[in-house]
Amino acid sequence: MEGKKTDSNMPPYTESFWRDTVQIPSFSRLDRDLEVDVGIIGGGITGIISAYLLAKEGYAVTLLEAGSLLNGTTGHTTAKVTAQHGLIYHELIERFNPTTASAYYQFNLAAMEWIKQIIEQKQIVCDFSEEDAYLFTNSEGGVNSLIEEKNAYKQLGIDHDYIEEVPIDIPVEAALRMNKQYQFHPLKFLTRLLEDMESLGVQIYENTMAIGVEDPQNPVIQTKEGHQVLCQKVVEASHFPFTDARGGFSTRLYPERSYVTAVRTKQPYPGGMYASVDTPMRSIRAVPYQDETLWLIGGESHKTGKGGETEAHYKALIDYAREHFSAEEVSYRWSSQDLTTLDKLPYIGPLSDRQSNILVATGFRKWGMTLAAGAAKLITDIISGKKNRFQKIFAPNRFHPKAHLKAFAKFNADSAKELVKGKMEGSSNTIENIPPSQAGIVRVEGQRTGVYREENGTLHLIDTTCTHMGCEVNWNQAEKTWDCPCHGSRFSATGEVLEGPAKMPLKQKDNR
Repeated sequence: MEGKKTDSNMPPYTESFWRDTVQIPSFSRLDRDLEVDVGIIGGGITGIISAYLLAKEGYAVTLLEAGSLLNGTTGHTTAKVTAQHGLIYHELIERFNPTTASAYYQFNLAAMEWIKQIIEQKQIVCDFSEEDAYLFTNSEGGVNSLIEEKNAYKQLGIDHDYIEEVPIDIPVEAALRMNKQYQFHPLKFLTRLLEDMESLGVQIYENTMAIGVEDPQNPVIQTKEGHQVLCQKVVEASHFPFTDARGGFSTRLYPERSYVTAVRTKQPYPGGMYASVDTPMRSIRAVPYQDETLWLIGGESHKTGKGGETEAHYKALIDYAREHFSAEEVSYRWSSQDLTTLDKLPYIGPLSDRQSNILVATGFRKWGMTLAAGAAKLITDIISGKKNRFQKIFAPNRFHPKAHLKAFAKFNADSAKELVKGKMEGSSNTIENIPPSQAGIVRVEGQRTGVYREENGTLHLIDTTCTHMGCEVNWNQAEKTWDCPCHGSRFSATGEVLEGPAKMPLKQKDNR
């Protein structure tokens, strides 16, 4: 496909490089009732690999996607296949113990090697390459953190080097290198698996929204269109578990948005993948494109719905790319949403002992490429009755007072604060002041109202009360979405659900 050519200014659209450079197959909507062994909800990397592995085990599998395949976090990642997940290992040792930290590393290492093995066996052309991964800092506090992380690496036997310079030309006080990690084009990899899944008999349906599961002992997936999928097991790979109430995930998952720009520069890329430990964080890697290289510059994380002027985050990344790498052209920009658990370990496995036929995989904390592959393998082992030493560590119903109580109180206090704040805040804006292709909050007959004006002038008025738990959504101009600052639900400019936990659209008001 042709890339998006732009001048040196920021592109007016948001478009993922991954989605723009691969042909993704499309599938029909579910139009009848089904009966299968396993029903999988979610057409991203977790759902696709899970479906592939379970079908290989001989299970009859169907995969349901509420929208289009690979259009969620998987299609908007930075696609690093690595066990270096920021400053995680020292924290896991302190919060749990070295055994848990080591298991987390081994889990990711096994997932990485599985991805490499599949690529080599099937000869998948997906821009796969081996790269060293670097954590770097330019601050005194960051140096202290890197030393702690280095000591954790040494304790866990992780292959590493502690260095004072990196191959890329950026200011660095110190860096920690994890050797022999990977990167790839995730959608080229996954579209090949989709081909194999069809030959294995997996039934795939797009534009089919699951809205609930009846009877967790004998699961029946209910869809928005009124059809049912009877199955023995349900796998929720929908990013945010859609049976939220059963697992209480709204109180246990912290949603964040982050941003990526793809830029052209005359500088040759020196290799490697980079992530800073300072604030604001910066992520750097490169991708081959036609006869050149694009640099991916990411970062600017913030809690969903609380990012202020979201265009400013893209501008900050572009300014960084121009300052350090003489970026000449911005070709793509996109954003993604990620979920973090209370203890920073993902939730993978059955909801509980009493709801063992419903399994979830979520909370990958921005490292979903590696963790999703590991999660799919773990879920397949659980469903197949095979022993897997990681099951207890990632169990969704785990509870560790030291790791959970403080984080639980902080996150939910923030959500409660946002609930009250949204109800109380006023607005001096008026409908007349809202320009085309933008939105704003106004008061209509005393009620907080979201107004979006299309390019042609058509107005859309919506109730800004999130249909999940009643918080007030805020406008995200960069993505043209309404985002909830409490639990991360996202809605289109006209109110349709884009991301859970909300299941119902924002209420429409009379247009004027």
